Amino acid sequence: MPASRTRPLLTRRTRRRLAADAALLAVTAAFAVPLAWLVLSSLDTEATLRVRVPGTPSLENFSAVLTDEITFTPMRNSLVLCGSATVLTVACAALAAYPLSRYRSRFSRPYLLTVLFATCLPITAVMVPVYALFVQVDLIDTVYGTALFLAASQLPFAVWLMKNFMDGIPRALEEAAWTDGASWFQTLWRVILPLMGPGVTVVTVYTFAIMWGNFFVPFLLLLSPEQLPASVSIFTFFGNYGAIAFGQLAAFSILYSTPVVLLYVLISRRLGGGFTLGGAVKG
Repeated sequence: MPASRTRPLLTRRTRRRLAADAALLAVTAAFAVPLAWLVLSSLDTEATLRVRVPGTPSLENFSAVLTDEITFTPMRNSLVLCGSATVLTVACAALAAYPLSRYRSRFSRPYLLTVLFATCLPITAVMVPVYALFVQVDLIDTVYGTALFLAASQLPFAVWLMKNFMDGIPRALEEAAWTDGASWFQTLWRVILPLMGPGVTVVTVYTFAIMWGNFFVPFLLLLSPEQLPASVSIFTFFGNYGAIAFGQLAAFSILYSTPVVLLYVLISRRLGGGFTLGGAVKG
C-alpha cells in the first residue's frame, strides 16, 4: 500500500519537472532562434526569413553596409544623441534623488508615486502635444531638443532607481563629511556618488540602452536625413513593394547592437561589485 501511494506522487512530480523543462526550452528557443537567424543571415548573400546555414559564408553584407551614409554617420548621430541625453538624465536623477532619499516630508510618498506613474505613461500618448510644442519653440529637427526630450522621458524611472540605490548609503558617512565642513553638493559629489558606483552604472546603462533602441521619438522630431540616428536609418533596408535586403539588415543589426553589448561587457565587473559599505561606518 505505501509503495502504490508513492508512485502517483512521483509521477506527478516528474510531469511537473518535464513541463517546466519544456517551458524553459520554449523560452530559450524564442530568444535563440532570432539570434541564430541574425548571425547566419549576416553571412548569407541570399538570406531570407528562413533560418539556414549559408552555403558559402561571406562578409559581403558587412562590406555593403560599412559606408558613411548607411552606418558611420547614423551611428555617430546615435552616440551623440543618446550619450548627451544619458549624461543629462543621470545628472538630474542624482540631484533629484538626493533630497528624496535624505529628507522626510509628507509630500515625498505622493511625489514618488507620481514619478512611478509617469514611468508607466506610454510615450505615444504625449508625442502629439510635444511635437506641437517643439514647433512653437523652434526645437523641431534639432539634436539638442530631441536629446532634451529623451532625457525628460527617461528621468522618472532614473530618479526612482537612483533613490533606491542612494537609500543604501549610511547617513553616518554624510555626517562625517558635514563635520569636516563639506556642503551638501560636495557630499553628494565626493562621498555618495563614488560609493554608489554600481547604482549609477545601472542607471546609466539602462538609460543608454533604452534611448539607443528608441525609434519613435527621433523619427518624429528629427527631419533631416543627415541627423537621423541608426535606430531610424534602419528603414534604409526596407524597399518598395515589400522588398527587404535581409542579409544587409542582419549585418547592420549586429553592428547597431555592438555599442550596447560592449558597454555592458566593459562595466560588468563593476556591476558585480555591489555595495560593501557594512564596515565603512565602524571606527
